[in-house]
Amino acid sequence: GHPDTVVLVHASAVSASRPEGTRISSPRGWYDAGDYNKYIVNSGISTYTLLLIAEQFPGYAESLRLDIPESGNGLPDVLNEALWNLRWMLSMQDPNDGGVYHKLTNAEFDPFIAPDKAVTPRYVVQKSTAAALDFAAVMAHASLVVRRYPRALPGLSDSLTRAALAAWGWARLHPDSLYDQAKLNARYKPAIATGTYGDRNVSDERRWAAAELALATKQDSFLVAVPPVGDEPAIVPSWNSVGTLALISLADHRRELSPAVDTAKITGALLTLARSLRTAADTSAYGVAMSRRQDFAWGSNAVAANQGLVLVQAARLTRDTSYLRAALANLDYVLGRNATGYSFVTGYGVKTPQAPHHRPSASDTVAAPIPGLLVGGPNP
Repeated sequence: GHPDTVVLVHASAVSASRPEGTRISSPRGWYDAGDYNKYIVNSGISTYTLLLIAEQFPGYAESLRLDIPESGNGLPDVLNEALWNLRWMLSMQDPNDGGVYHKLTNAEFDPFIAPDKAVTPRYVVQKSTAAALDFAAVMAHASLVVRRYPRALPGLSDSLTRAALAAWGWARLHPDSLYDQAKLNARYKPAIATGTYGDRNVSDERRWAAAELALATKQDSFLVAVPPVGDEPAIVPSWNSVGTLALISLADHRRELSPAVDTAKITGALLTLARSLRTAADTSAYGVAMSRRQDFAWGSNAVAANQGLVLVQAARLTRDTSYLRAALANLDYVLGRNATGYSFVTGYGVKTPQAPHHRPSASDTVAAPIPGLLVGGPNP
């Protein structure tokens, strides 16, 4: 795809040490959905989910062979894949102040062409509070996971913790640096017209980052400053609602927390959410937790997958297999036991999607899409 070894600092992202037009290198990382841009905010939950697989299911992770270039290097492939994006995220942090650029993007969406034909200038744009907090949370959690591999990844855990703390410090100094693309374009050129991923409420990101930093540093002060259980009930996590991820991490590491931390309240909030999802699965016509109108947002298969994530955590906490059955039902839903009769994974099933919103699939010379892609699913 894009090497991204020459990326320009956009006018919205300037600092004393990096004036407009400064060239930086920001390689690796994942494209977002169907376009060729790379976004920090929604990298958060995606990278975290892969890290959880490596952390919570080490036997499965060790046996999973993905035939990626890093295969056979002594690390689980799922961790190798997470590291590909983690290392990109690290390049999105300004080393001079700890702030994190919101996204790496060209000014406008590319047409449906191959990545090597998409050669317009690429920029890092505005440092944002949401980006800094998502970055801090992911780096802190990753530091826990990579500690298991000191020989293969010497010093990386400490480096990730330092990067997380620097981003946390920047976010505390800039609590209201919210990404607003319309305001940005009113002040700076070139105008940016790609995915916004704006988030007007970063209280959930703050809870998640505080929880992960408490685990990474073993300092309860983060949880005192930002209590992990919010005023509202826990909800199914998504890219812009990550408060429940704090509960997942703290519940999983509850035995490492000091007695001052109310772990019963943390696990209780998570299990209340899981019980509601299990009830929905038990009472819906298709036997799945996808039963409310609001579940069918744009990209509704992300909702189905993240419901499964919550249910799996409940099964781990309680050893109650009914949660696992409900999670499995959502996997069945994604693979075709749904009202459309389609498998929502390209290349798998009798009826499988042919036209995913995915530029590499649309621009290559093969009629079928690249296999293994989870498409967005039904929406209003």
